[in-house]
Amino acid sequence: MAARSITAQVPMRPRMSRDPQELVPELAEVSAALFKATGNRSVPRTTISLVQLRAGQIVGSTYLTVLHTGFLRKAGESEERITAVASWQDAPYFTSAERAALALVEAVLHPSAHGERVSDDLYAQVSEHYDDTALTTLTIAIGQVGFFIPIALIAKPVPGRAFTDPWE
Repeated sequence: MAARSITAQVPMRPRMSRDPQELVPELAEVSAALFKATGNRSVPRTTISLVQLRAGQIVGSTYLTVLHTGFLRKAGESEERITAVASWQDAPYFTSAERAALALVEAVLHPSAHGERVSDDLYAQVSEHYDDTALTTLTIAIGQVGFFIPIALIAKPVPGRAFTDPWE
């Protein structure tokens, strides 16, 4: 398969013409359950959105990146914090708890040449900031975005459209 030219226009229509939720209605239940599980307030919604934005960046999904950037803007986050998620390691805008959460999502999504992705040291660092309930919630938040990564990459919903209608 030939690679697309880097100067080619990217079409503003989804690759998959029908909403996956329309095709598999049970997806709505899964989505609602994941959102409910991450909304237990043990982890700030902003932290969850930062983690999910970083996941979208890591996997190269414009849809997820734009979606979670929008969520952060609606929550009142500064453009500096939103923009700095891509280079969070040396940005002064994040708390130590947010840094631990960002390190965790990176470890989960990046292959490791040196053994397990989430080392005991990283787990200990994250555990310093999150109790068992919060760490489980953070884990579910990473799983939540992970669940939607294939839909975002394969079906290619249109970035910037409302969360409820990227297929139109």
